[in-house]
Amino acid sequence: MTTQSLFRIASQTKPITSAAVLSLVEDSKIGLNEPVSHFIPAFEKTSVVVKGSDAIKTVPGKRPIAIFDLLTHTAGVPYGRETQLGMTYRAKGLGPAAGHGFYLADKDEPVCAVMERLAALPFMAQPGEAWVYGYNTDILGCVVERASGMALDRFIESRITAPLGMKDTKFFVSPNDRDRLAVVYGTGPDGKVFRAPEGQLGQGHFVDGPRKCFSGGAGLTSTARDYALFLEAMRNGGKLADARILAPRTVKLMTTNQVGTMYSTAGTGFGCGFQTVERVGGLSTASPGSFAAGGAYGTAAQVDPEARMVLVLMVQMYPNGTDVQGKFMRMAYQNFDK
Repeated sequence: MTTQSLFRIASQTKPITSAAVLSLVEDSKIGLNEPVSHFIPAFEKTSVVVKGSDAIKTVPGKRPIAIFDLLTHTAGVPYGRETQLGMTYRAKGLGPAAGHGFYLADKDEPVCAVMERLAALPFMAQPGEAWVYGYNTDILGCVVERASGMALDRFIESRITAPLGMKDTKFFVSPNDRDRLAVVYGTGPDGKVFRAPEGQLGQGHFVDGPRKCFSGGAGLTSTARDYALFLEAMRNGGKLADARILAPRTVKLMTTNQVGTMYSTAGTGFGCGFQTVERVGGLSTASPGSFAAGGAYGTAAQVDPEARMVLVLMVQMYPNGTDVQGKFMRMAYQNFDK
């Protein structure tokens, strides 16, 4: 493990894809309240599962899913891991057939093809009525491709990673950098650490995979330095050195609570891409106004504007039964306050 090691950052991809979407909002190519069906027609009519029924019963969506719903995870779109939905999602190559839902790196097709299949599946809640974590940002990745006319990897590179100097943040690892990709470990039921197997829920297909499906929700690999550069730009209102990727008001949209108490009633909220901290104690000792993101492999990141701190922890454990994230954050604040 070195400072040059590459990590699968999983859901820490979401804030970067959200920033890409919002850059197109600034360009007036996407509207926040615009229906996603304007870009992916298959989403024109969606369905929602009726809770409490043994068999899958659905009702039509009450209104079209909007871009804002996807940015805030209030579209009702799950990962399909729920018992009620698992078999239906598996049949479309999603949910249990995609690791725990988030894993698309082994798909031999573009992300838009996968998202078009998703549109025909039942969702868990009506748009705007609940916070549901799922394929929202993968749908947005397809929207970026349709709105910009560019593949998602190229668009993110041109608008975000290249301007910020994030040279090691990519959807797939070059074969020449194979040895830089950190090994994934896991925590067993007995608490012992083991080397994760090959495949979806282990080492993955980030080097030798088909390299076709760019998952805006969980597909990027990065280094600690690179991700810290992105977070520092967010801390600075969308600017780092001479590069501006977003306007300050747009960054506020990402980093302030947009969902009321739908995400939590315990001191945190959710913006257009980040978890937000609403009060002291909401997220450990983070100051109100802080924002954070984490990934399935144990990675964690937090920005505390009041303390002028950017914290990045890179771990590769799946499943992760350790408490290293909480300890890391507490130790950082303890040392800062001394």
